[in-house]
Amino acid sequence: MIVGCPKEIKNNENRVGLTPAGVWALTRSGHTVLVETSAGAGSGFSDEDYQAKGAEIVDTAAEVWNRSDLIVKVKEPLPAEYGFFRENLVLFTYLHLAPVPDLTKALLESGIIGIAYETVQLPTGELPLLVPMSEVAGRMAVTVGAHYLAYPNGGLGRLIGGVPGVAPAEVLIIGGGVVGINAAKMAAGLGARVTILDVNADRMKYLDDVLPANCVTVFSDRSALEFHLRTADLVIGAVLVAGKVAPKLVTRDMLKLMKPRAVVVDVAVDQGGCFETTRPTTHERPVYTVDGILHYAVANMPGAYPQTSTLALTSVTLPYVQALADKGVLQAAKDDPALRLGINTWHGRLTCRAVAESQGLPYEEIAELV
Repeated sequence: MIVGCPKEIKNNENRVGLTPAGVWALTRSGHTVLVETSAGAGSGFSDEDYQAKGAEIVDTAAEVWNRSDLIVKVKEPLPAEYGFFRENLVLFTYLHLAPVPDLTKALLESGIIGIAYETVQLPTGELPLLVPMSEVAGRMAVTVGAHYLAYPNGGLGRLIGGVPGVAPAEVLIIGGGVVGINAAKMAAGLGARVTILDVNADRMKYLDDVLPANCVTVFSDRSALEFHLRTADLVIGAVLVAGKVAPKLVTRDMLKLMKPRAVVVDVAVDQGGCFETTRPTTHERPVYTVDGILHYAVANMPGAYPQTSTLALTSVTLPYVQALADKGVLQAAKDDPALRLGINTWHGRLTCRAVAESQGLPYEEIAELV
């Protein structure tokens, strides 16, 4: 099989879909790997590194897309890439389709097979290809939040860890999943007072067991949310409903409850965000203000740390890439129920229930198609 790895074109996205080690694993199995020139530069990999492991370096994205049977990326395709879609091509990447109907339409009209990292799901419910980037984004949320709490950066001027004699910042985390626990670890380590809102009693018991004493869990409902918004200096949105648009838990009216110049970081922005006032931003222009509240909503947060993020991501995606290349998409999907759940579009048919419900579209069970 010919596996292609184009360079990412999203603003300040320096991750790459394959490492040289991943190329070596594929070429050793007899596959051809095409890598667009400079695709790995931001992650610390030169064209020579890829060539040494058997990759063919090509000059243009068009050549990568047009010659490949399987495209391995990091971020969802942008409109400039829609023209590369074609019947029978397999695309393996983060898709986050629920809030992007135009991308869904382009995938369906082209007949491309779109497999989304974020909906590959194990029988336990774990999303193995989402976990590493959620870990990065959760930890980043606190560091960027602490940065923007500085008054010259637009924040209210509160040091996240405080100092002797001055209380630390209040950090509110909405959602206690992978993003939430990683954000809590970072915030707690910096000395903040951390409150985590969640609705899962078992999850809150676990968080209470593993997190330090400056972290508390609170059952999430509207009353609790409004109460804690009043005291929060930094609010981190960390709510995920797999494949669906994130619920808008913080409405615009609720911003009036918050301290002027408080900071919100919406990690759920890829799925539409859990603040009503969220709109996607870039690393180039990461923040904006609504009703006196500073919003950070970069849609590819881990792209800021590509060397860490690429290594973390490709360590979990490579086994699936290898299976797709070795077996072909049909047999790989039949053999692995987790991978099968990752298929969002199949020859013009929408096969992800969560996306269909979010966009009001018909859908078909992938298990009945393969």
